[in-house]
Amino acid sequence: MDNALRLLTLFREHEKVRLSDAREFLGVAHSTAHRLLAMLAYHGFVRQEPDSKVYVAGPMLVEIGLAAVRNMDIRLHARPVLEELAEWAGETVHLVGLEGASVRYLDAVESPKSLRVAARTGTTLAANCTASGKALLAALSRSEVEALFPADRPLPGETERSITDPAALLAELDRVRERGYAVNEEESEDGVASVAVAVPGLRGRPVAALAVSAPLSRLPAERVQAVAAHLHEEAERLALRAGLTPDRS
Repeated sequence: MDNALRLLTLFREHEKVRLSDAREFLGVAHSTAHRLLAMLAYHGFVRQEPDSKVYVAGPMLVEIGLAAVRNMDIRLHARPVLEELAEWAGETVHLVGLEGASVRYLDAVESPKSLRVAARTGTTLAANCTASGKALLAALSRSEVEALFPADRPLPGETERSITDPAALLAELDRVRERGYAVNEEESEDGVASVAVAVPGLRGRPVAALAVSAPLSRLPAERVQAVAAHLHEEAERLALRAGLTPDRS
């Protein structure tokens, strides 16, 4: 595995890599270098040009690079949206991305109130325990969700109110799809509630989620709907700013 990862770094410096280049770079036998390149090609990280037999970056490696760029771009475009949302709501607002069965908090603007939800920028939580995670999971197919959360094992929990039953999570995601937003009442932290919507992206796959988090007492049911409606507007605006959806004006 170490040699395979080292070999990938060679494509950062060279557009085309020959088998002899890989062998010399790693200091391994010809057969070992060939096996490693074949494995990377099988998984789409590199591809071999049929005529010259040299190796170039494959679709998976290109996609990883593009994903990193998109994540940097979405944070850049999201910052003014987060600031305006936080001012409108008076509560802490997060930009959140999905990483497998977890979510990562990419950026945040904290509420100015003394009693507030702290920014979680850089941290990760189980996706099933957060409003943002449920908003993002709801955009996946049932089979994709089941692959992340197998039915034969309990889900991770953060509090006593966390959804830890796979079947209950699937039912909750159906509700999220029906109403168009996700909620979290003390599922990730006692006394904290959140509302989240997905930010639409290319090919119908969301790139992130916007979430408003507040002490439970400041997010009653009647306010949740108003916050969700405003989040939808801001999510569409963010997607437009980032060039993820066409301008229909």
